[in-house]
Amino acid sequence: MKKHAIISALVLVMPLMSLSAQERIPYVYDVENSGSAFPPPVMLPADKLPVVSNLRNPLLWSDNSGYADNFADWERRRNEIAAEIQHYEIGTKPSVSQNDIKSWMSGDTLFVEVKRGDKSITLTSEIRYPKVGNPPYPLLIGTSGISLPHQLWDDLPLATMIYHESQVNDYSQWRKHHDRGEYEFDRLYPELIDNGAYSEWSWGISRLIDGLQKLGTSTSKIDTRHIGVTGCSYAGKMALFCGAFDERIALTITQEPGGGGAAAWRVSNKIDSVESLDRTDYHWFKESLRDNFAQEKTFLLPYDHHELCAMVCPRALLMLGNTDYKWLADESAYVSMNAASKVWQHYGIADRVGYSIVGGHPHCMLPESQYDIVKAFIKRFLFGEDVPTEGVAYAPDFEGKVPLSQWISESK
Repeated sequence: MKKHAIISALVLVMPLMSLSAQERIPYVYDVENSGSAFPPPVMLPADKLPVVSNLRNPLLWSDNSGYADNFADWERRRNEIAAEIQHYEIGTKPSVSQNDIKSWMSGDTLFVEVKRGDKSITLTSEIRYPKVGNPPYPLLIGTSGISLPHQLWDDLPLATMIYHESQVNDYSQWRKHHDRGEYEFDRLYPELIDNGAYSEWSWGISRLIDGLQKLGTSTSKIDTRHIGVTGCSYAGKMALFCGAFDERIALTITQEPGGGGAAAWRVSNKIDSVESLDRTDYHWFKESLRDNFAQEKTFLLPYDHHELCAMVCPRALLMLGNTDYKWLADESAYVSMNAASKVWQHYGIADRVGYSIVGGHPHCMLPESQYDIVKAFIKRFLFGEDVPTEGVAYAPDFEGKVPLSQWISESK
């Protein structure tokens, strides 16, 4: 199988050596949402929204008044996108004060208690510490599990942890589960009964990060400036939402996320037999998403999932696809990732985003042809090593065959 080509020369940011420390674009943040103070855009009723036939420029303000040309404007624009996705698609991801978080370690297991009024829930997860290196360690969190092969980091001082999302919302396609209003999350937030699972699951992973921050590196042995998140299939969607909505996550690796993940709803609408807005699991999203935006009404959405992907900027994002499973809508993800990448490109940090979409392997089993790319992203963004990550844009089934210009405008 053909190996990916990665540019051999390391490309630094903008370039870094000519900028002061204050001007450098950060790789990660110390807070969940550095732009939380920005007001949301005006949210029109679904039947009052204009038709948008292509993928909007992610830099365009929601009111169409201009663009987030300067990086200093991006946080406001990012929060516009976040507000729209929560309002129309997944429901509210509530913020939590550190005063309402209590965390402790029992052996290698992290405990995080989250309080709201007289109610609380406790999240737990075992941290698997590496056998090499010294603390504090970078951490890779798997949403519901880690499908990436451990051989990628066995020689690295990388800690791993599994996020057990059922502790927040136990919906599953394969086992007995509760329904809306009955989840652990709903005990704390009964007013958010309309939420989809992805808002609640991303809320939970943020609480684990809260707990790690509160413990500090001397207790947790974790370097909270170098946290990655990964997942595959429905958990690939989860990883993407978690990375998009928490700026403390330095690296997001979304593996075979399918429709509702990296794929754009608009593009999927025009492709037969893929997971589209009409053909997905609505436990994951607000029921009103289907009511308001099914079929041709998909083109009324004021955003699309290329903007969900763009929310990860300026942090690192790697999307991995699998063309052997048409349901995953990877043609749509290919278009979406090209549209999203324009944000990183605009700010001169294109080496922080990439995609690799190849077939010839089972679902959620990473082929060896992708090993080098994944390991490069881990080394660069979790360890700060000078390894090349520029030019990771590989989709041989779609390159030169899918007309990007049909969906992505080259001009403002």
